[in-house]
Amino acid sequence: MTKFPAYSAGLAAALLSAAALSTVFAADSAPPNFMPDDKTAWLAPDDDFISPENGPGPVVSDPAHPYISFYRHQRNPNPTFRVADLNNVILQDWTKQALKKANENSLSGAVISTPKERCWPVGVPAFSLLPSTGVRFLQTQKQVTLIWPQDHQVRRVYLDVPHSANPKPSWFGESVGHYEGDTLVVDTIGLDKRSYVDNYFTPHTEALHVVERYRLIEGGRTLEVNIRVEDQGAFTTPWTAMQRYRRVDQGEMAESVCAENNGDHFDHGVEPIPTAEKSDF
Repeated sequence: MTKFPAYSAGLAAALLSAAALSTVFAADSAPPNFMPDDKTAWLAPDDDFISPENGPGPVVSDPAHPYISFYRHQRNPNPTFRVADLNNVILQDWTKQALKKANENSLSGAVISTPKERCWPVGVPAFSLLPSTGVRFLQTQKQVTLIWPQDHQVRRVYLDVPHSANPKPSWFGESVGHYEGDTLVVDTIGLDKRSYVDNYFTPHTEALHVVERYRLIEGGRTLEVNIRVEDQGAFTTPWTAMQRYRRVDQGEMAESVCAENNGDHFDHGVEPIPTAEKSDF
């Protein structure tokens, strides 16, 4: 892991911009500051969503095959692959069939890798399921940038502007946002259907619409994200989920290249990593 100086310069500029931004608003209406210094990062505790207390929620593991996460249970010598609960009411028939196939792969004994483990962009809302390395924020008057440095995954949220009429589908879609008091509201459409909604390989269509609400709680020690997901092509009803990040000091941002030394060295038959068809220069 090597230092990446450009990030430090970018963070310094963002912090100055955030300070300037706070002067634009009255003290009682200033937007939340998710990056109070250049070392703060927000660490996800697990790579599964938190289900809502009431109403339709995300896909979770089959009770007959409980998922034992390496991130949440690091001392457990027997982590397991995911097997989705196919009884979730949000699933349309074709979505359920896709998950059934993913379940069969998980139960086959084969090594199963999630997209982020094979260096693929994870999309939205799965961006909230990236543990091990904290998410960083860059806040300016016109844009909020979310960075997951472990594989240079970057989301850009354009503030106080409408969506494009016909955004071209992309890995992270088109995100526009605004502040509502102490909350950053992010509205995302135009998501490439090659991504998955979660780490169970739940598919979606290009009609996927995600709204995330970011706010600081517990005296700024926790970042809570409430998520609403809607896709009439994949789900029977809108559903909600949550993530709660804890604030950590991870020092200056560093570069971590997923594709380095990430081949199928032991012939497990894992998915290939993204490979360019031609060089950039």
